[in-house]
Amino acid sequence: MTTAEFIREYRERDIRQLALQANRFPDVDMPYALDQIQGWQIARRKLPKWAACDGVIFPPHLSMEQCSSEPTAQYKLNLAMEWTTLNSELSTQNCRRQQFKTQNSKFKTSTRMTDLTGGFGVDFSFTSCAFAAATYVERNEQLCHIVEHNLPLLGLNNATVVCADAVEYLSTVEPQTMLFLDPARRDEHGAKTVMLADCTPDVVQLLPKLLEKSRFTMLKLSPMLDWHKAVDDLQGTVREVHIVSVGGECKELLLVLSTVVESELKVYCADLSTASDSSSLFVYTPGSSAPVANSKLKIQNSKFVHEPNASIMKAGCFDELAAAYGVSPVSRNSHLFLSDEPVEGFPGRSFVVERVTTMNKSELRKALVGVEKANIATRNFPLTVAELRKRLKIKDGGDVYIFATTTAEGEHLLLISRKYR
Repeated sequence: MTTAEFIREYRERDIRQLALQANRFPDVDMPYALDQIQGWQIARRKLPKWAACDGVIFPPHLSMEQCSSEPTAQYKLNLAMEWTTLNSELSTQNCRRQQFKTQNSKFKTSTRMTDLTGGFGVDFSFTSCAFAAATYVERNEQLCHIVEHNLPLLGLNNATVVCADAVEYLSTVEPQTMLFLDPARRDEHGAKTVMLADCTPDVVQLLPKLLEKSRFTMLKLSPMLDWHKAVDDLQGTVREVHIVSVGGECKELLLVLSTVVESELKVYCADLSTASDSSSLFVYTPGSSAPVANSKLKIQNSKFVHEPNASIMKAGCFDELAAAYGVSPVSRNSHLFLSDEPVEGFPGRSFVVERVTTMNKSELRKALVGVEKANIATRNFPLTVAELRKRLKIKDGGDVYIFATTTAEGEHLLLISRKYR
């Protein structure tokens, strides 16, 4: 049995079990085969189009875990197309931005982009579709060979692969429509870093050159990064902040930098799903809404409670959210919102409030009659979920949702709810 045959036949098996049976297959390059099988199994979840493409080579495990998923890569393509639309004919629909200032002659060429930190090439394979020509740059020679092999299989014929250091290549690159960077977020010991200054390459140090060489630069950063500080560190060049979540988990922070386009900073909170009808996008201008001091709707009289999605939580745009959707915060630090009517399009989850109870023992007994299982969340509450579950003596799961929170007046309450629709 050849290595290729082994990969095809056993790619749905447990790689740990396969590793123990290596002696049964002396003609198989087992380390390579296991990498490919594990890569395919991850791709089936994260990159189904890649998994369905015969002949694609997958990199070692770490690169597969760190690469973008299809939904987030598609989001970057849409973003690149919108910005590229400002000076190209590639797309003429749904452009939401103002026009460029006076054209600079050095950019009067066909649209082109360079990904300075190519990695496994998932983001590059998507974003490059927005440009007439694209260059992939990566200092890891093995990854370069893999990407050079994969791109034609994926139908990408406008790309050039360059094995080089990002900083050195940037100093020689011709002016581009877009530069893309995904700085490494691990230090020399392999530990994760989240500060912009700790990433490699140092984007702040490269900032003048990035602005000189591109109409706009897209940065992909850790979702753990404080985006406010990143905007400050990048000295007024950030035009858009995109906080991208998938399936309720914050995955990426994208910053779009430009000095060619003049606009006030906007923040985009995107919650993506494989089902397009359940995706949401909330856009706001920081500081555009006055703080909401207290809830206008008393929690005991509320009919609906709303929980913002992960991108909203990361953005911290609670005043803007309340103003946009006409909902009332339970309290300043609860991050839960109330309404007496359904709120269509709310960027998060909505629940029908069935009962509200204090922590009084007799009230709790009455309110929890018939509730044997529940999903519990604590927001601005003195007990953890585990502590509260132990006190309530109910199991995890079911279709009941209990939100434990504290009102603006300091009262501890439980909202016993069920999902709305």
